[in-house]
Amino acid sequence: MTNLIERQPADAPVLHVVDGKEVIPGDLNAFQRLLRFLMEPFTAAWRHRDLIAAILRRELRERFSGSVAGWVWAVVAPLISLITYTSVFGGAVKLPNGSPANSPMDYALFVFGGLIAFNFFTEMAYRAPSLLHEYAHYLKQTMFPAQMLPVISTLRAATYATIGLTLMLLCQLIFGGTLYWTVLLLPLWFIPFLGFLIGITWLLSAMGAFTRDTAYLMMTLAPVLMFATPVFWSTETLQPTWRLVWYANILTGFIEIIRDIVVFGELPKGLVAAWTLLLSAATFWMGYWFFRRQQEGITDVI
Repeated sequence: MTNLIERQPADAPVLHVVDGKEVIPGDLNAFQRLLRFLMEPFTAAWRHRDLIAAILRRELRERFSGSVAGWVWAVVAPLISLITYTSVFGGAVKLPNGSPANSPMDYALFVFGGLIAFNFFTEMAYRAPSLLHEYAHYLKQTMFPAQMLPVISTLRAATYATIGLTLMLLCQLIFGGTLYWTVLLLPLWFIPFLGFLIGITWLLSAMGAFTRDTAYLMMTLAPVLMFATPVFWSTETLQPTWRLVWYANILTGFIEIIRDIVVFGELPKGLVAAWTLLLSAATFWMGYWFFRRQQEGITDVI
């Protein structure tokens, strides 16, 4: 123990835990406090990486527990959706944005890309309000890092979204005859989307801990939001003024970007990508700030 203490730098910050909260003593200026806040979600995730991996593995195992087919359903469900859209929209010569269809699959992939993004969002929107209640026994009986639960839940949903995205790429390759080079940009779409959803989950889970109305609100809004999101249509059909209004819905940008880089093989529009990235970052840190602000009272109400 003596040797361990001696190897520590003299100016290393000392970490204390007071009432379950991590406290680093010392005077920090405004910039240092801001930098520490911006880095805190990432440092906390790295510090608890083993716990995140263990719970994520357990959740993935339990997703299809009791099912004979198991993980086959994770592939069959999006495949049936894609076959249905191909049957309904196959043969369309034009896409909703007016672009000519290059193959019978183009219209189906146009819709399927929108659904991948929207279903990823709705899975988190439905589960987030009750997430902390699911783990109430951990939060009440141990010093469990509650802020990591939204991260784990979003990574779980990301696994199934990745399966749908892989199926979309395979269909584009098989029926379209090629994969555009722009698919290399998919990580630049997926990572900000993941950050946005983690932020939303932090926000909704903290609200849901205090009132069940949050869950009822999301069950009411999500189906309506589907028609306010360009899943089956394109913003190109709107007047320019209305198009700007629709971009207030961040899902619009994410859906357009995935269609551009997978279906059309085009670079995303610069303003759309920048606006979507800005909203994603703002949602991520605002959700984290709100969750941490409410965290002290969460265990008292769940």
